[in-house]
Amino acid sequence: MKKTLLLTIALLLSVTLFSQSVGTIVKETFDSDEMPEGWKITGNNSQNWSVSKSNFCGGEPNEMMLSWQPTFYNGFTRLTSPMLDLTGVDSILVTFRHYVDIYTTYPSKIGIATSSSNGMKWDKAYEETFYADGQHHISKVIANDDMGKDKVMVALFYEGNSGNLNAIYFDDVEITTIENINAKIASLDIPNSIDAGNTNITFSLQNIGSEKITSFEAKYEIDGITYSQTFETEIAFIETKQFTFDQNVALIPGNYEVKIDIVSVNGEEDIDISNNTLAKEINVALGSVQRIPMIEHFSSSTCSYCVGVDNSMTTLTNNNPGKYTYVKYPLNFPAPGDPYNTQECNAKKEYYGVSAAPRVVIDGTNLGASSVSQYQLDESYNSSAYVNIKGAFNIEEKTINVKADIMSYIDLKNVKLFVCVNEKTTTGNVGTNGLTEFHHVMMKMLDDVNGKDIEMKAGEYQHYEFSYNMGSTFVEDMNDLEVAVWVQDIVTSDVFNSSFLYEYTEHTYPAQNLTMTENDDNITIAWEAPEKGEPTAYNLYFNNELVLNNTKEMSFNTTTTEDFYMAEVVALYDDKTSVGIIKTSATEEEIIDTTNVISNYENRFNIYPNPVKDELTITTEVRVEEIAIYDVYGRRTNVYSLQSTDFVHNLNVAGLNSGIYFVRITTEDGEIVKRFVKN
Repeated sequence: MKKTLLLTIALLLSVTLFSQSVGTIVKETFDSDEMPEGWKITGNNSQNWSVSKSNFCGGEPNEMMLSWQPTFYNGFTRLTSPMLDLTGVDSILVTFRHYVDIYTTYPSKIGIATSSSNGMKWDKAYEETFYADGQHHISKVIANDDMGKDKVMVALFYEGNSGNLNAIYFDDVEITTIENINAKIASLDIPNSIDAGNTNITFSLQNIGSEKITSFEAKYEIDGITYSQTFETEIAFIETKQFTFDQNVALIPGNYEVKIDIVSVNGEEDIDISNNTLAKEINVALGSVQRIPMIEHFSSSTCSYCVGVDNSMTTLTNNNPGKYTYVKYPLNFPAPGDPYNTQECNAKKEYYGVSAAPRVVIDGTNLGASSVSQYQLDESYNSSAYVNIKGAFNIEEKTINVKADIMSYIDLKNVKLFVCVNEKTTTGNVGTNGLTEFHHVMMKMLDDVNGKDIEMKAGEYQHYEFSYNMGSTFVEDMNDLEVAVWVQDIVTSDVFNSSFLYEYTEHTYPAQNLTMTENDDNITIAWEAPEKGEPTAYNLYFNNELVLNNTKEMSFNTTTTEDFYMAEVVALYDDKTSVGIIKTSATEEEIIDTTNVISNYENRFNIYPNPVKDELTITTEVRVEEIAIYDVYGRRTNVYSLQSTDFVHNLNVAGLNSGIYFVRITTEDGEIVKRFVKN
């Protein structure tokens, strides 16, 4: 998802002047593909700056990039804000993210400067020298002679020789006045995709006010459930701390919005409420599978700096068979570049904002010129993945035939499927750096380097086929190929999962026509053999637990009292497996006929408390004719016929079992469905 500005700033276009306000004055995330309005490059070397689609700084794409080329010496270049009216302001807080990508060990100087003379004179307010690659989050108080003026520019600057750099990236620039009390939700620390079950609501709070924060009240809202809590703490100026609400939330698979609000700080209303609310969408998964880390390595046989990383990566992969997927892109620099460089390699280089070799990316995160460490590989491998990838390829003369299956345990929108044919070992692209062989070298992207657009619902299975004559590529040995497949968010670069496909064999087709038949708490699960292929056996999972292992049976009976349940069948082919096929219990639409539900009624109804123990209160703005409560199987448990014109209805739900329920409210104008939890 693209980043969005959380604060709308009034820009007076005629004079490019931001009015002084209490709290946040500027919040710029460089989301646009072009330089934001009012921002400009001052000093020298404006041609070195551009908007990059990368996220080296640790935020989200996009970000500003200062490239080393064209080379300049003893230069001074600035990324400059619009004019700010700081009348009456004696100090400001400037925060930003940056990533330094060093080419040599010579120092690079980065800092903040201000000007109240339209750039005729600049005052350095902060500077720091960096000697190595790294990601940094800077927060600095500025209280110089430019404060209090009505036309002030704030700039992030670089000073030095650009030849010492590969690039520097800047993102998430914020400028705020310094008030006594000002708390900012720095982040909502719940992953975008999570396992079902009890979920902790965790967030980080930063104190950007001069007074120490000793307590604050926060509340969260998710799926109609609201919970408030007062946190006792000590947070100094500019300090950030992480907090978790005492009450977690039991979530079944689906999509949810989590919203957090800061209600009060030190017993008072926060003076700047613009940064007191943060929301994000999370996806609760049907299940999870083994994550296979996706490594993308940019290198060149003419690059002397690449030798150490190549050797380190060879050692790492030799020590971790089966724990990675790998593609190496030969680059066209330093000149004359790797003989196996292609336009597809260059396109991937542009996508990741790679400006030099070597560069290593794992799961979409750029590690710079460092190889993947054992710790980083293990950390990725041991984390959950919510997309399963299986497939196989075979060869007919010089044509490769690829079949790949994707099963997603979460909803996927606006993502890409990448399929890359590599040669495992090459020797024909030897260059000038002394290496005599190279591994996992990219030969062809199928269908093309831009990937294939896919969109999937949780539990959906999709099948893809590709063929390509490899005679036009740099392939040295048709018996030495591998196919890497991965699914990636093309905007954030996050990789959902990856896999090498089974080699030189037939495809492992999944089972089909999985059904679940319910009779009270008894569930009958049945499935059919694949339309193609001959599995040797099946594995059956119920609620993500293996209940039949290596069975030739094709049905199973079980019981459950769970509100939500699912079955998954995996076809086995000796030492190979298919993706699973999934069937879940009824969705909300299947539980309740939503044909007559009017979506714009949502803000005219309120139900509380949620979760509820004994009495559920429903308030409305229209007269209610009937209220019906359904369990997760679609069975009506309670019906209330309401003849009065009251707009507040108290319902006794003490007799309901604990679990998730749906309330259908029928009015004279339409219907609304809400979900609640009974404790």
